[in-house]
Amino acid sequence: MKKISLWLSLAVWLTAVNLAAAVDPLPSWNDGPVKQSIAEFVREVTAPGTALFVTPAERVAVFDNDGTLWAEQPSYTQFVFAMDRVKVVAGQHSEWNTREPFKSALAGDLKGVVASGVHGLIELPAAACAGMTTGSMSARQKNG
Repeated sequence: MKKISLWLSLAVWLTAVNLAAAVDPLPSWNDGPVKQSIAEFVREVTAPGTALFVTPAERVAVFDNDGTLWAEQPSYTQFVFAMDRVKVVAGQHSEWNTREPFKSALAGDLKGVVASGVHGLIELPAAACAGMTTGSMSARQKNG
């Protein structure tokens, strides 16, 4: 009897979880116009007969990790920012003219930067953005 009770409890809980997910497909998002427009878009592209319907074979899934979509090809936008930032602050670091991965970054040589390995790919953006406050980073992102 305990097993049946346990299984029934589990079934009721799973049903409740599934119903909650069906009611709100984005439960961790704040309610508002962005959430509503995304949900409406998904409804429009997945409902047969709507003007925006996309067949399942033509759909592409996009996953993001923190609420912003990162471009993956040809380079992450954050890495492009770091490459550009190296050029801006290079005047303060004359050693970068001869030291990898900075030498390659200053020459615009992406293959050379990549050849510096994981260490170089971590060191470049860390050094390029060293000393920047979150406020100055936000201001640069807004102003280009």
